[in-house]
Amino acid sequence: MKIDIERPQDGARQARVQTISHVNLHYRHAEDGPIAARLLEILGLQRTQEIPLPGGDFYRFTVNRRDTNRGDGIVYLSRLPAPVAMLADLVRETFSAGEPGEHPAVTAVRAAQASDPELNFHVGFLFSSLEEIEERITELQRLAMTDPQMKGRLQLVFNRAASGVKEVDARLDASPIYRDVTRRTFGYNGVQAFVQTDLVVAGPLADGISFELDYVFPGYERHILSVVEMTR
Repeated sequence: MKIDIERPQDGARQARVQTISHVNLHYRHAEDGPIAARLLEILGLQRTQEIPLPGGDFYRFTVNRRDTNRGDGIVYLSRLPAPVAMLADLVRETFSAGEPGEHPAVTAVRAAQASDPELNFHVGFLFSSLEEIEERITELQRLAMTDPQMKGRLQLVFNRAASGVKEVDARLDASPIYRDVTRRTFGYNGVQAFVQTDLVVAGPLADGISFELDYVFPGYERHILSVVEMTR
């Protein structure tokens, strides 16, 4: 049977807009919920809902702080469902994850993840100013050193823009975050800051994930999020 599909005219096609509706994240233990929610707020998200639940609270955040009632740009946060947690526990037990005799595959993945925050599942947020990233990272550095809830649970990694653009190089040389950074992005005219944490988990081991904070310098057609250039 032939089905005729009505195709929109050029104007109608151009008028359609598709965005990302939401991302669903999990924390591992009930006591981690409030700390993970606090971390998301420090990363710039707006908490718009919190539902207390016996097994661990449910949270709703939005990326757009100026419009919190849209149906897109949403980040949900809830406790890892019990069946998924059970499977992750079995995988960890089978491969002795974090124990003497840990399987080499687990060791290799963890080492690779530590050196490359983009290796596995991660979530990126684009900021409109480098100053905002610098302020938030400075606060996270302080918390990682002094806050009992955050200490030992955050690892920060930075990628500086590929060198060669005079204005960009000068701004990063003056940055409290990037001036001494030697790691480089896969491209020009933008920077990345990674927050690796086990407060939010994913993957077969229910290990931590990376949050990526991005900034693109204005006025450049080619930048780290427009194309991928193998500069390192």
